[in-house]
Amino acid sequence: MAGHNDLIVFQKAYDLALWLYPIVGRFPKNQRFVLGEQIENEMINILTEIIEANKESGMKRGEILKQISIDLDKLTILFRMAKDLKFINIKKYGFFAEKAVEIGKLLGGWQKTLV
Repeated sequence: MAGHNDLIVFQKAYDLALWLYPIVGRFPKNQRFVLGEQIENEMINILTEIIEANKESGMKRGEILKQISIDLDKLTILFRMAKDLKFINIKKYGFFAEKAVEIGKLLGGWQKTLV
């Protein structure tokens, strides 16, 4: 497989991270270092795990892909909480959700190549 920079899933996740950071920076000050930091950490985990998965093969790759999927679910819940707390609007949440689903589908396709 090509390097991580060539992976569509990496590029989609990286683009989402670039979009996410300024939004988290506008969270209320008291939440920027609580919920905001959790969101940023999950996003970074996803990016680094995609790189790891690309370097591995077989069962090890499958385990990492499963972890990425779990981290994407965590990120989605955290971002949904930000919406429900009115730190972001529904339009931004909708954009995020659309991108998260797209990344999830790409991860699922990648997992299917391991079977």
